[in-house]
Amino acid sequence: MIDDSELQDFRTRIRESFDRQAAMHTIGAELTRIEQGTVEIELPFDPKLTQQHGLLHAGVISAALDAAGTYAAYSVIDPDASLLTIEFKVNLLSPGRGDRFLFRGEVTKPGTTIIVSDGRAYAIRPDGPAKLIASMTGTMMVVRGREGIEG
Repeated sequence: MIDDSELQDFRTRIRESFDRQAAMHTIGAELTRIEQGTVEIELPFDPKLTQQHGLLHAGVISAALDAAGTYAAYSVIDPDASLLTIEFKVNLLSPGRGDRFLFRGEVTKPGTTIIVSDGRAYAIRPDGPAKLIASMTGTMMVVRGREGIEG
């Protein structure tokens, strides 16, 4: 866990790491909220990210939820550590139909070697409230001192 003197720095570390993540850039994802234990990523609808029925593809939903959950976990680790996802389970609850999508990751169980996070994906439409479209539970491994894997 990070101490109070390092709290100010986790937001910068998460933003810098997110900016290096080509996959999130490719799908047009934006980091919109960073708090200790919680991160939100938003994504505008793009027809290039849909499956054959015009709905947001499950792979895109999964990738954005994984990123949100992992960055939430980044907010509770030491500055010299990094993370790798080692497992996740996604439940697709409703079709991915919306103008924008919100992916919220929250730390469920912080730890020094393994961290568990939960995520929720919402479709946002102008004609109604946000609709829950998917949930995820992910497990991340804390990595230290491994060449090529850093914050």
